[in-house]
Amino acid sequence: MAEEVLEGINPTRMELLALKKREKLAVKGHSLLKEKRDALIKEFFDILNKVKGARSDVEKILKEAYEALTLAQIQMGDLAVKKTALSVKESVDVNVTSRNIMGVPVPLCDTHFDSRTLVDRGYGFGDTSAQLDLAAEKFEEAVKMIIELGEIEKTIYLLAEEIEKTKRRVNALEHVMIPKLENTIKVIDMRLQEMERENFVRLKMIRSTLEANEAKAEAKKAAKEAQA
Repeated sequence: MAEEVLEGINPTRMELLALKKREKLAVKGHSLLKEKRDALIKEFFDILNKVKGARSDVEKILKEAYEALTLAQIQMGDLAVKKTALSVKESVDVNVTSRNIMGVPVPLCDTHFDSRTLVDRGYGFGDTSAQLDLAAEKFEEAVKMIIELGEIEKTIYLLAEEIEKTKRRVNALEHVMIPKLENTIKVIDMRLQEMERENFVRLKMIRSTLEANEAKAEAKKAAKEAQA
């Protein structure tokens, strides 16, 4: 299989120097991208370990919340629970900004969650059960944890996307661009050497022809002088 080269390149010394500069930049870029890829992968797995624990914690707290809610529904009835839920005031304030991980902007959630007493939730506790209070407390805790989990999972998604892009760039440089540059440099270098040899042979032939013509002229001159 023939080695691939860059198209439209003239075999000149100026072009050869320019290609060598491009090759040097490509090799340096390849090295930097590999470092970035490795750092992103490390960061990805560090965060992935966190998300495993976070998911487990969310599942646990939601299970506890739904168990308490089910008991409250049994004790109070569905209608009473729904009526109580409608009286609950919102208490979550989320401000989403971003931070930078190896050039990748990822979300940063600043969650303000007021710790509330039974009265703060907005419903009376005379006609509610302790299980409903427990369910409310567990769901409030779950909401905060879910927001944190969402931040982590979105970060993982964005990092995975950037890792894939960086991998493609590394592979393109490593398997396509750098080999093409190296092959083109080699071809141009060989062509220039061949042209130098051709020029050397041509100059040698010209010199030999000139020397032969000069010798003939000297011989003719000597013959004329001898006849005189």
